[in-house]
Amino acid sequence: MKVGILGGTFNPPHIGHLIVAEHVRIEMSLDRVMFIPAFIPPHKLYDDVVSSEHRVAMLNLAIQNNPHFEVSESELRRGGVSFTVDTLEELTAKRPSDEFVLLIGMDNLLEFPTWKSPEKILELAKVVVMTRPGFAEKDNPLIKKDAMRLCPVPEIGISSTEIRKRVHEGRSVRYLVPDSVADYLLEHRLYEAER
Repeated sequence: MKVGILGGTFNPPHIGHLIVAEHVRIEMSLDRVMFIPAFIPPHKLYDDVVSSEHRVAMLNLAIQNNPHFEVSESELRRGGVSFTVDTLEELTAKRPSDEFVLLIGMDNLLEFPTWKSPEKILELAKVVVMTRPGFAEKDNPLIKKDAMRLCPVPEIGISSTEIRKRVHEGRSVRYLVPDSVADYLLEHRLYEAER
């Protein structure tokens, strides 16, 4: 089975995550896309990350209608800083017959050389680099032609940061997140301003 790996904080997951994952799944002929929420992302610092239980619950709600999507809690179970290489080593040991394809944004590619064991990552998985507005392939010498493939994806102007801000300000997030996630945010009062 050919499995795409899409990591992130998913704080919260939104429609952009789903659109891009489905687009890459089709374009790269992936059998499945595995969403892996990070316990502690090594390159981002957040002060408003909700619990892993909430993030997993929202991800499961977000993907529930797509049989090609799954959620892995491997980084949450492992705890500590979530390094991609550790996750890939764990996945390849548990699922040796699967072929893993790491999906990263062009913006994340800029940091790729600073990731833990980048060369080992390239041994464990193929890497698909998703285009991002403001990041051109010709401007990025880090794309390794033999180890990475570029996949143009739709430009989706939605971010988890903007969604958290809108909820905090009491504004609607309808059509930015799946309805089930919007209901969950409301039910659990996530990201709301202190009252």
